[in-house]
Amino acid sequence: MEITHLQQQVDEWIKTIGVRYFNELTNMAMLTEEVGEVARIIARRYGEQSEKESDKTKDLGEELADVLFVTLCLANQTGVNLQEAFDRKMKVKTDRDKERHQNNEKLR
Repeated sequence: MEITHLQQQVDEWIKTIGVRYFNELTNMAMLTEEVGEVARIIARRYGEQSEKESDKTKDLGEELADVLFVTLCLANQTGVNLQEAFDRKMKVKTDRDKERHQNNEKLR
């Protein structure tokens, strides 16, 4: 599935179920909150902190999907075509890093 389709799907959901987009600042705050929830799961499940009993049922995939949803909302309301932006970013990363990571002794 392409990112463009995901942006359209979110836009349709907002227009039919969500009534309207929250403003950009509200969505930015929501994105920060959702990223924090992902960080909490990662820190406790894969890091050195012990996982609280109440965190063991948290679904990392669902939290990552929340991050994606709010990111798509922000892209839609600010006129960003994420598919084009992602494709450009992958080209930049590939051109810049094609040998850098291969030659990094720390990654071996």
